[in-house]
Amino acid sequence: MLTVKELTTTPSLELFSELVELLQDAVTDGASIGWVAVPGTKDARDYWTRTLEAVGRGERRLFVATDEHVCAGAIQLHLPVKANASHRGEVEKLMVHTQYRRRGIGTALMQSLEKVGRDAGLKLLVLDTISDSAAARLYARLGWQRAGEIPDYARSTAGVLEPTTVFYHRIAH
Repeated sequence: MLTVKELTTTPSLELFSELVELLQDAVTDGASIGWVAVPGTKDARDYWTRTLEAVGRGERRLFVATDEHVCAGAIQLHLPVKANASHRGEVEKLMVHTQYRRRGIGTALMQSLEKVGRDAGLKLLVLDTISDSAAARLYARLGWQRAGEIPDYARSTAGVLEPTTVFYHRIAH
């Protein structure tokens, strides 16, 4: 059974290890989430440690999807600290483990994030993703608006400069 929960405290060692595996799986599959090569275990652990520290400081919110208590996906909401940006959030690092794809997990993560954003008083969410990717198609299906495309924005794991599409979504109150 699929559940999505927000992590507000340090997860169990088992879940932390599954987050490390999720990150490595996503990058292995070519996800454009800031890495150009699959991170080793130490680098992936350091990444999640920094992310959880940002959660603790209130700069970021982290949502994890589990299927039968196994980590199937994750997504983050970055909360800007600028006074003129307090009404918006940036969606980052949507990851769904390759073994769990095509089961509605990405949609469930996005819907959970949007609900929390709405409840927190946010009015606008933004994100960017590699153009013409499965993620871009997901966001469009979920009603996100395409703002435009930036060429040569991110280097892929294959070493190619890829365009990114910027999306936004107004959250209804």
